[in-house]
Amino acid sequence: MIGHKLLKLWSSGRSRWRLHEGITRCGKACYSSCNPKVCIVGSGPAGFYTAQHIIKNVINTFTQTAKHSRCSFYGNVNVGKDVSIDELQQAYHAVVLSYGAEGNRSIGVPGEDLAGVYSAKDFVGWYNGLPNCRELSPDLSCETAVILGQGNVALDVARILLSPIDSLKKTDITQPALEALAQSQVRRVLIVGRRGPMQIACTIKELREMVNLPGTRPEMVATDFEGVAEALKDVPRPRKRLTELMLKTALEKPGDKEQERRNKASRIWGFRFFRSPIEVLADPNHNKIAGIRLAVNKLEGSGEGAQAVLTGEEEDVPCGLVVSSIGYKSLSIDPSVPFDSRKAIVPNIMGRVQQAAGLYCSGWLKTGPTGVIATTMNNSFDTARSLMEDMDSGTLDLSAAKPGSQSISALLEKRGVKPVTFSDWEKIDNVEMMRGEASGKPREKLLKVEEMLQVART
Repeated sequence: MIGHKLLKLWSSGRSRWRLHEGITRCGKACYSSCNPKVCIVGSGPAGFYTAQHIIKNVINTFTQTAKHSRCSFYGNVNVGKDVSIDELQQAYHAVVLSYGAEGNRSIGVPGEDLAGVYSAKDFVGWYNGLPNCRELSPDLSCETAVILGQGNVALDVARILLSPIDSLKKTDITQPALEALAQSQVRRVLIVGRRGPMQIACTIKELREMVNLPGTRPEMVATDFEGVAEALKDVPRPRKRLTELMLKTALEKPGDKEQERRNKASRIWGFRFFRSPIEVLADPNHNKIAGIRLAVNKLEGSGEGAQAVLTGEEEDVPCGLVVSSIGYKSLSIDPSVPFDSRKAIVPNIMGRVQQAAGLYCSGWLKTGPTGVIATTMNNSFDTARSLMEDMDSGTLDLSAAKPGSQSISALLEKRGVKPVTFSDWEKIDNVEMMRGEASGKPREKLLKVEEMLQVART
């Protein structure tokens, strides 16, 4: 129940859950003989993992959680507008905020508002079918695209830009995005990071998919990897394996089969390390992007704690598309909830919101946008454990009966808000899968909120 968005809950992507903002839920999980009531705000993995752990791990999928007799699901509800956090706290013994990070971190440089500059959040939303991104219509007529950031989302964007269109047709990417990508002139994607190979934020799974992407070859700068091999002996195994794959891709002479594959490649990708954006450059008419100016950095320190420091050198990279993937950020949805604007999180200790009894948080709202799906799962389980510990110890006041969903349902009805139930959401899900089956895809997504609601309420 976050913000003003109304979309479907989630869709399963190729390598991880691809989250969508919106149709969200206020769930209820009951626990112990005194029947305490818990409301969870947010319907992504953090919300569902939290609910799953509260109802004692008797279920292990999100669908089973939503259908469980001790859970209720309310979609199409805007917390902060349709109902306040204070009203939820009056109805439930505890409220868990798990609504994720729907904001963008700004690049903060001149020219970032030019045509051809997009946030990764909006760009991913465009090809994944978020209704508020369906009219993005990115200009893909350029040869070179630059992605700022080197995390999993950045690699996902690069992969979409460079993948053979026939392979994309087998995914649940929207039809309008497929048509645009089929006409794309992008042949080279540079993935830019302010630090070095030892600090790259992606996982080995994402890198391996990039390395093996059909029709592409890597283009690296050998000097970016100086001293990296020698530093590997002191790093943890996951980081070591990731870096070894980068080194092999960048520096080693490929075998005959791989060399043949690279010779046939028509598209190029590569990392550019030790670079920070300082200006997006405009074309002569000053109405669209022509390139990006990068500052050249050096590192002070080593490992994860190494800091990028400016050297005074600059370089210009001609390009017609810039996608900023430097991070998402959570937003405050209710002034009554403590919020750290600098860190863009709700201040908490082990998921317990500071100076707010009965209020908890999980997921990216708790930690910031970090980690993979397993990170979110463990993060959410930790919050659920904190909540249950507070129930057992008496820290959470359970002495008074609370009405739970009954009072919230009545309140929403009085305000003319008609929630979407989980069975309503399943209707949307089924229609999308049937549409996809007709065209040989996992699903063909509904791209308008009105279409979703029409399906849900038939």
